Amino acid sequence: MYEIEEPDYFLLIFIIPAIAVLFVWLLFWKKKKQRAFANPLLLEKLSPDRSIFKSVLKFLMICVSMTFLVFALANPKTGTVLKSVKRQGVDLVFALDVSKSMLAEDIAPNRLEKAKQIIAKTIQNLGGDRIGIIVYAGNSYPLLPITTDHASALMFLQNASPNLVSSHGTAIDQAIDRAITYFDNDEQTNRFLFVVSDGEDHEKKAIDLAKKAKKEGIKTYTIGVGDVEGAPIPEQKSRGKVIYKRDRKRQVVITKMNPEELKDIADAGGGVFIDGNDTKKAVKQIQELLLKAEKSEFQTKKFSDYKDHFQWFIGFALLFLVLDIFMHDKKTKWIAHLNLFNQKGKDS
Repeated sequence: MYEIEEPDYFLLIFIIPAIAVLFVWLLFWKKKKQRAFANPLLLEKLSPDRSIFKSVLKFLMICVSMTFLVFALANPKTGTVLKSVKRQGVDLVFALDVSKSMLAEDIAPNRLEKAKQIIAKTIQNLGGDRIGIIVYAGNSYPLLPITTDHASALMFLQNASPNLVSSHGTAIDQAIDRAITYFDNDEQTNRFLFVVSDGEDHEKKAIDLAKKAKKEGIKTYTIGVGDVEGAPIPEQKSRGKVIYKRDRKRQVVITKMNPEELKDIADAGGGVFIDGNDTKKAVKQIQELLLKAEKSEFQTKKFSDYKDHFQWFIGFALLFLVLDIFMHDKKTKWIAHLNLFNQKGKDS
């Protein structure tokens, strides 16, 4: 396991290309001035030991040294001690509807992005709580197992889309059924399931499964996104024009948010229905629910001791600087004496 203590220092690496451009410009400027002073043959007689290769090599050594110094400032660390750390929190799983109806744009930017905003803001406000994510459409799929790694949860959440599922539809019952076996800590007294959907369920077993989850100690809450008036489902764009989904009669399909079904599922699961069309209010309501919940203590493994490695990078940086200092920008005499290219014969 490794981490970067000060990643912002990596921005300094962009100084090196700027210096390289300046160095190349300086070489061309020198060559231009030299040609204006004398012809190449005369310059060769006046300064026979000058070496462009040595100048470039010295510059590259300085660039390498600067790169090592940037890494030293960022200070990469590696974990050396894995310890069990006790935390207090609750377990919550988000079941996110990624069916195509969630692409409807009756809520800006669309239902799916609104749902992801609510989940992301909730994750950002979590403390020691553990989180898992399930995505579903016609079937349910595990996106992220229950974990305390909130950064990974946010990363996986961004990838949630209808492309992750192979079957179409909105089977909330599949999501609840998977969630029942998703929680991996039987000792956790507070387990929450948040079903985020527009409520267009094509199966009718969700209420029974919500009751089953309640018996297993899992409270089911529902978060509705979308407008009850409905909106068409965009499928693709052709020459800048949006093409909407149509039924067999070639009529544009209108998808509507169904709050009543979501309320029935929440009531059966011992939770409440949350209106997700207002992100701020929805996140606040979720936070209040979690704050009131009793926190359970659990153990998690993490690297608690990290070893600094900036010394190595400083050492390599100093090494290249010393090499640069002792390297002259003139031709190496012993190489010149080898007469590799028969320069003496040409001169005679």
